[in-house]
Amino acid sequence: QAHLVESGGGLVQPGGSLRLSCTVSGFTSDHFQIGWFRQAPGTEREAVSCINNYDGETAYVDSVKGRFTISLNDAKNTVYLQMNNLKPEDTGLYYCGLDPVAVVLPECLMNVDYWGQGTQVTVSS
Repeated sequence: QAHLVESGGGLVQPGGSLRLSCTVSGFTSDHFQIGWFRQAPGTEREAVSCINNYDGETAYVDSVKGRFTISLNDAKNTVYLQMNNLKPEDTGLYYCGLDPVAVVLPECLMNVDYWGQGTQVTVSS
């Protein structure tokens, strides 16, 4: 049973930056994949970026390429999402999710078995 905890959300002006963290505990398999997802009010949850803890392979959706960077700490239990040049359309509740399959696919197609509770990101002037 994995437990995921997100942190780092907040209110930021357009053009600003935030760094989200997702800490994973309780998952016993050596290999897994973590994805960041977001959901704005009235919309479906969408993938943003993902990374595996095997070889560090990453993927991003087109709307965040060049602005967001996903990374993994040395202990391979915390995934960060550095978000720069934030736009109002980046506003939403950001979740991290764990997929026991470590293969990173384009657009971060994942079968998430475990979710965190979410952290709110609001980009507004």
